[in-house]
Amino acid sequence: MGRIGDVIKEKGATVHSIESSATVFDAIKRMVDVGVGALLVTDEGKICGMITERDYLRRIAVEGRTSRGTLVREIMNSPVICIESSADVAECMALMTHKRIRHLPVVDQERLVGLVSIGDLVRAVSKEATFHAQVLTDYITGKYPA
Repeated sequence: MGRIGDVIKEKGATVHSIESSATVFDAIKRMVDVGVGALLVTDEGKICGMITERDYLRRIAVEGRTSRGTLVREIMNSPVICIESSADVAECMALMTHKRIRHLPVVDQERLVGLVSIGDLVRAVSKEATFHAQVLTDYITGKYPA
Protein backbone atom coordinates (compact mmCIF):
# COMPACT_ATOMS: atom_id res chain seq x y z
CA MET A 1 0.00 0.00 0.00
CA GLY A 2 1.17 3.55 -0.69
CA ARG A 3 2.47 6.18 1.65
CA ILE A 4 0.68 9.28 2.92
CA GLY A 5 3.25 11.41 1.09
CA ASP A 6 2.00 9.88 -2.18
CA VAL A 7 -1.57 10.85 -1.30
CA ILE A 8 -0.44 14.44 -0.60
CA LYS A 9 1.43 14.59 -3.93
CA GLU A 10 -1.70 13.44 -5.76
CA LYS A 11 -4.24 15.68 -4.01
CA GLY A 12 -2.05 18.69 -3.32
CA ALA A 13 -0.63 20.17 -0.16
CA THR A 14 -3.15 22.97 0.33
CA VAL A 15 -4.39 23.13 3.91
CA HIS A 16 -7.19 25.50 4.80
CA SER A 17 -7.01 27.02 8.26
CA ILE A 18 -8.57 29.59 10.54
CA GLU A 19 -7.42 31.45 13.63
CA SER A 20 -8.73 30.20 16.98
CA SER A 21 -10.11 33.69 17.70
CA ALA A 22 -12.45 33.60 14.67
CA THR A 23 -16.15 32.90 15.11
CA VAL A 24 -17.61 29.52 14.31
CA PHE A 25 -19.74 31.27 11.68
CA ASP A 26 -16.56 32.43 9.92
CA ALA A 27 -15.15 28.90 10.08
CA ILE A 28 -18.28 27.30 8.62
CA LYS A 29 -18.47 29.96 5.91
CA ARG A 30 -14.84 29.29 4.99
CA MET A 31 -15.47 25.53 4.85
CA VAL A 32 -18.42 26.09 2.51
CA ASP A 33 -16.51 28.59 0.36
CA VAL A 34 -13.53 26.26 -0.20
CA GLY A 35 -15.52 23.01 -0.21
CA VAL A 36 -13.92 21.20 2.74
CA GLY A 37 -15.29 19.54 5.87
CA ALA A 38 -12.57 20.61 8.29
CA LEU A 39 -10.17 23.45 8.99
CA LEU A 40 -6.89 23.41 10.82
CA VAL A 41 -7.04 25.89 13.70
CA THR A 42 -4.03 28.07 14.37
CA ASP A 43 -3.03 30.49 17.09
CA GLU A 44 -0.37 32.96 15.99
CA GLY A 45 0.62 30.58 13.18
CA LYS A 46 0.94 27.45 15.35
CA ILE A 47 -1.39 24.47 15.03
CA CYS A 48 -3.68 24.32 18.06
CA GLY A 49 -6.76 22.38 16.92
CA MET A 50 -9.17 21.23 14.22
CA ILE A 51 -12.75 22.26 13.61
CA THR A 52 -15.10 20.13 11.54
CA GLU A 53 -18.68 20.22 10.29
CA ARG A 54 -19.39 17.56 12.90
CA ASP A 55 -18.14 19.89 15.66
CA TYR A 56 -20.61 22.49 14.46
CA LEU A 57 -23.50 20.04 14.66
CA ARG A 58 -22.55 18.69 18.07
CA ARG A 59 -21.34 21.82 19.81
CA ILE A 60 -23.41 24.59 18.23
CA ALA A 61 -26.66 23.21 16.79
CA VAL A 62 -27.32 20.58 19.47
CA GLU A 63 -26.17 22.70 22.42
CA GLY A 64 -28.20 25.72 21.30
CA ARG A 65 -25.24 28.07 20.88
CA THR A 66 -24.94 30.62 18.10
CA SER A 67 -22.25 30.34 15.46
CA ARG A 68 -21.76 34.12 15.44
CA GLY A 69 -21.34 34.28 19.22
CA THR A 70 -19.03 31.31 19.70
CA LEU A 71 -15.31 31.33 19.00
CA VAL A 72 -13.58 28.49 17.19
CA ARG A 73 -11.32 27.85 20.22
CA GLU A 74 -14.43 27.03 22.29
CA ILE A 75 -15.44 24.03 20.18
CA MET A 76 -12.28 22.91 18.35
CA ASN A 77 -10.72 19.50 18.88
CA SER A 78 -7.42 19.71 20.67
CA PRO A 79 -4.75 18.40 20.87
CA VAL A 80 -4.42 17.62 17.18
CA ILE A 81 -3.43 14.12 16.15
CA CYS A 82 -0.96 14.24 13.25
CA ILE A 83 0.78 11.71 11.01
CA GLU A 84 4.03 11.76 9.05
CA SER A 85 4.15 11.52 5.26
CA SER A 86 6.24 8.34 5.55
CA ALA A 87 3.35 6.47 7.20
CA ASP A 88 1.51 4.04 4.99
CA VAL A 89 -2.11 4.48 4.03
CA ALA A 90 -3.28 1.42 5.97
CA GLU A 91 -1.62 2.70 9.15
CA CYS A 92 -3.28 6.07 8.69
CA MET A 93 -6.71 4.50 8.10
CA ALA A 94 -6.29 2.38 11.23
CA LEU A 95 -5.38 5.46 13.29
CA MET A 96 -8.35 7.42 11.96
CA THR A 97 -10.70 4.51 12.65
CA HIS A 98 -9.34 3.96 16.16
CA LYS A 99 -9.52 7.67 17.07
CA ARG A 100 -12.85 8.13 15.23
CA ILE A 101 -11.58 11.09 13.20
CA ARG A 102 -11.91 11.94 9.52
CA HIS A 103 -9.04 14.38 8.98
CA LEU A 104 -5.34 14.24 9.83
CA PRO A 105 -2.69 16.91 9.37
CA VAL A 106 0.51 15.56 7.85
CA VAL A 107 3.57 16.90 9.63
CA ASP A 108 7.22 16.15 8.87
CA GLN A 109 9.87 17.41 11.29
CA GLU A 110 7.37 19.82 12.86
CA ARG A 111 6.47 21.29 9.44
CA LEU A 112 2.93 21.02 8.06
CA VAL A 113 3.05 19.37 4.64
CA GLY A 114 -0.63 18.65 4.03
CA LEU A 115 -3.88 17.25 5.36
CA VAL A 116 -5.58 13.98 4.47
CA SER A 117 -9.21 12.99 4.88
CA ILE A 118 -10.66 9.51 5.09
CA GLY A 119 -12.06 10.15 1.60
CA ASP A 120 -8.55 10.80 0.27
CA LEU A 121 -7.40 7.48 1.72
CA VAL A 122 -10.37 5.54 0.36
CA ARG A 123 -9.66 6.99 -3.11
CA ALA A 124 -5.99 5.96 -2.83
CA VAL A 125 -6.89 2.40 -1.81
CA SER A 126 -9.53 2.16 -4.55
CA LYS A 127 -7.10 3.43 -7.19
CA GLU A 128 -4.49 0.88 -6.11
CA ALA A 129 -7.04 -1.96 -6.13
CA THR A 130 -8.19 -0.96 -9.62
CA PHE A 131 -4.58 -0.96 -10.84
CA HIS A 132 -3.93 -4.42 -9.38
CA ALA A 133 -7.15 -5.79 -10.87
CA GLN A 134 -6.16 -4.46 -14.30
CA VAL A 135 -2.69 -6.00 -14.08
CA LEU A 136 -4.20 -9.38 -13.15
CA THR A 137 -6.80 -9.10 -15.89
CA ASP A 138 -4.11 -8.30 -18.45
CA TYR A 139 -2.05 -11.27 -17.28
CA ILE A 140 -4.99 -13.69 -17.34
CA THR A 141 -6.13 -12.57 -20.79
CA GLY A 142 -2.62 -12.84 -22.17
CA LYS A 143 -2.24 -9.15 -22.91
CA TYR A 144 1.19 -9.23 -21.27
CA PRO A 145 3.23 -12.45 -21.32
CA ALA A 146 4.63 -13.76 -18.04
